[in-house]
Amino acid sequence: MNPTTLKEAEHLFEVVNKGVKPIKNVEVVICPPFVFLSVFSLRSSVLKLGGQNCYWEQKGAYTGEVSPLMLKDLGCEYALVGHSERRQYFGETDEIVNKKIKSALKSRLKPILCIGEEIRDTFDSEGRPLNEMSFIVQTQLEKALNGVSAAKIRDVVIAYEPIWAISANDGLFCPPDEALKAKLFIKKILSKLYNRQTAEGVRILYGGSVNFKNAADYIKKAGMNGLLIGGASLNGSEFVKIAEKVANAGGSP
Repeated sequence: MNPTTLKEAEHLFEVVNKGVKPIKNVEVVICPPFVFLSVFSLRSSVLKLGGQNCYWEQKGAYTGEVSPLMLKDLGCEYALVGHSERRQYFGETDEIVNKKIKSALKSRLKPILCIGEEIRDTFDSEGRPLNEMSFIVQTQLEKALNGVSAAKIRDVVIAYEPIWAISANDGLFCPPDEALKAKLFIKKILSKLYNRQTAEGVRILYGGSVNFKNAADYIKKAGMNGLLIGGASLNGSEFVKIAEKVANAGGSP
């Protein structure tokens, strides 16, 4: 729920829109609060729009919800699904996330599926998880993608956001080499659910205390395809710097 006024939102939008125009070979998606979407839908040729959430029904008597068809009509190409805050504060289960993914795909939206464990995991030298927390990621993936075909999975983006690293709680952050192990673990699960070739075609983003200083490392060292930016996206100049770093590193935020 940021920013809280249209004036602030417009200022942030203009700073980002102007700043990313010169940046090449990077796809930049912004997901403003629903109430601002219509204001920005026709105001940029470089920024793509996404919803912060969507309901699993296309339309109907569901007061307070926003359907994927509404998002699509406003020019959205993406929709966040299963964000950690939705899971934590609103009790969204993997089954609910699954229904939302299918509904978004039906409406020709690309879901950005957010997954991640609450407690820091550890891996052995071959990238295998050493305790049960990684199985949370596996369970989230398996349940969220249940019934999603190999053809449709190509339109799904996976965002790995370790909850313990969001906002650098207690000074913890996810080092790039640890993010790389998580990415390989996710690819392994996708390969089992589909096949290796299909898994390689799925984009994986990293989210969790990303700033312009560490952004490039998550692309170069962790091999991520892009980034899911949280708090830093509320600072227009910071966000533009992140986009520049990612462009130079060869990814897309």
